[in-house]
Amino acid sequence: MCTPTALTALQKAEEIEKLINKSHEAKSFAYCPYSKFPVGAALLTEDGQVFTGCNIENACFTVGVCAERAAIHKAISEGFRKFKAIVISSDKSDNFIAPCGACRQVMREFGTKWEVYLTKPDKSYKTMTVEELLPMSFGPQDLPTKSRRM
Repeated sequence: MCTPTALTALQKAEEIEKLINKSHEAKSFAYCPYSKFPVGAALLTEDGQVFTGCNIENACFTVGVCAERAAIHKAISEGFRKFKAIVISSDKSDNFIAPCGACRQVMREFGTKWEVYLTKPDKSYKTMTVEELLPMSFGPQDLPTKSRRM
């Protein structure tokens, strides 16, 4: 007989597995003719919606977009602002894939407590929070409110 906590743990494991699979699928759509480094991401909103993204490079290197930001921007453009987790995948097998600094800051914009799953191609993963990836961060609460502006 399953206890409620065992069921919750099982459901969470299934949720993570689904997100990892979605991130690998998204990686297959990466446009990376310059780096040859495909990355995929799967973002889970607090209400269960999943948005995927892949890296999209450009000949003008600075205008490329990372997979994590692509997924977040898709969710934002459809009205979602609260996130539960994001999974990042690549073909990098010697270490877990981690988000760049710009992606960490974009994630931070929407909270510090949600989970980030760093994966390897074999679908093993390491779990961190946004706060752990970007400690002592700058966020929306650090900007002056309208009433404080002169």
